[in-house]
Amino acid sequence: MNAVHHITPLGKFKWLLKREYWENRGGFLRAPLVAGGISLLLSLMAIIAGLFAARRAAENGDLHINGVNVNGLDLGMLTQQMTPADMAKFGEGMNVTLLLSSAWPFITLAFVVFFYCLGALYDDRRDRSVLFWKSMPVSDTQTVLSKLVGALVIAPLLAVAAAIVTMFGFMVLISLVVLFHGGNPMTLIWASSNPFSIAASHLAWIPVYALWAMPTAGWLLLCSAWAKSKPFLWAVMLPVFAGVIVSWFDVMKLFGLDSGWFWGHVVARLLLSATPGIELAYRSPTPTGESVQSMLQGFSPGVQLAGLANPELWIGVLVGALFIAAAIWLRQRRDEI
Repeated sequence: MNAVHHITPLGKFKWLLKREYWENRGGFLRAPLVAGGISLLLSLMAIIAGLFAARRAAENGDLHINGVNVNGLDLGMLTQQMTPADMAKFGEGMNVTLLLSSAWPFITLAFVVFFYCLGALYDDRRDRSVLFWKSMPVSDTQTVLSKLVGALVIAPLLAVAAAIVTMFGFMVLISLVVLFHGGNPMTLIWASSNPFSIAASHLAWIPVYALWAMPTAGWLLLCSAWAKSKPFLWAVMLPVFAGVIVSWFDVMKLFGLDSGWFWGHVVARLLLSATPGIELAYRSPTPTGESVQSMLQGFSPGVQLAGLANPELWIGVLVGALFIAAAIWLRQRRDEI
């Protein structure tokens, strides 16, 4: 007698997540890795151009450091002349550079999540594959939620992994440059910067992003489940037209607000909340000061997680949840274009 193995709802959901990953591996994994690779290539080209320019300036006697003319680039000697204050400033500059070097995968993430959510429920209706998936023992709720988790957890997790790999790749790159010019990369690069703290900040940002992007993900999934054609136009033009009408008739004056509030808290939240870093515009309180250190503190793990206390975030989560519930309802009743 053969034993019958029943798949639990959790097991079904895991298989749905695997399906989303394998069907969208190009956007989820390869796109941020390629973006990181391109940023490293451009960094290498910029370093080579900078070294070439510095060498020519040294040969012509035009290379000056602290008012002293130097005839070569001996980083070991320059490091010995740096005071602790100079090293601290250099370390802050390195941290900013590392933060920027890891940005390209996040830029890619914004486009990946937007278009993934927009086509998640529309594409399988267009090619009629929805009929196959409805014949499988999985519910529409599980299907929609798997696409939501794919957009807000799997995609940012892989983008963060690509960003961290890119950042350490950049550190290896500049470490080789320092080593070939007489410097000690362990002292000048690795000891002066905080790459592991930046990596921890990126990881701490994932739950903040997942919650902050809920309104956009929910809205796009709703449009993907509802639109009979051209979901991009419906998703973009409806909020934009609403903003134009509100601005035209000064509707927000009835609530003691201006039209800019509607564009920033409704239109932008619907269309741009899946853009990494957009939450900084709504953060309260914001880090004070204009120093590099103040800017870096704004990206620390503690400050990232403190963003979970922002009421704007939870209002967006509620609105996004309503959109997702509507998308599930439509998914259950609309099988074809």
